[in-house]
Amino acid sequence: MVLEILNKNGLKTGRKIKWNYNLLDNNINIKTKNHLIYLEIKRFLAAQRQGSHKTKGRSQIQGSNKKIQKQKGSGNARKGDIKNPLFVGGGRIFGPVKRKYNFKLNKKIKKIAIKFLLYEKIIQNKIKIIEPFLLKEISSKKLKKILNKLNILKQKTLIISNKRDKNLYFSSRNFQNVKIINIRNGINSYDIAKAYYLIIKENAIKYLENMLNKR
Repeated sequence: MVLEILNKNGLKTGRKIKWNYNLLDNNINIKTKNHLIYLEIKRFLAAQRQGSHKTKGRSQIQGSNKKIQKQKGSGNARKGDIKNPLFVGGGRIFGPVKRKYNFKLNKKIKKIAIKFLLYEKIIQNKIKIIEPFLLKEISSKKLKKILNKLNILKQKTLIISNKRDKNLYFSSRNFQNVKIINIRNGINSYDIAKAYYLIIKENAIKYLENMLNKR
């Protein structure tokens, strides 16, 4: 697949880049691919959950173990000690405990999900390949000018870089719709699916190809 390379002013440079990897596996139908994307995004979001929720059960509450009233003869319901879950300040019945929500998926499923999402973006003309550019200083104004020239400022945009760019990262923090990702740290299906546009730096394509073609 051949894509045009743009400069930071949004103009065609006259150069093209060939994207060398199999976007789709013909042995998997569309319905199955959509389910794989769902599983991968579900896995990613589950892994982000902190899982630190915790309530104290009856055995973890501090208090007397003395029985409040005798079992029979009072005319009231049977009661245990002050730590009874029926009382205010008592233990919680079947309350949440600390746990991990993440679950495992095969690497092949993750790659298929990313490939299919990239394929959809290419068909919809939502991927832009741009020449590498550097911001000499932290400047939201200069980054806004670049995004305006690319006609993507008002849409959710994911910028994929080949390395950590401190100036670009800090310049983008004022824009709610812009996210910067370092390709060497990996990418995920959630960020790709959430973004309306993908801006990929030219020198990040090779890392992306190697990641998706690696077995």
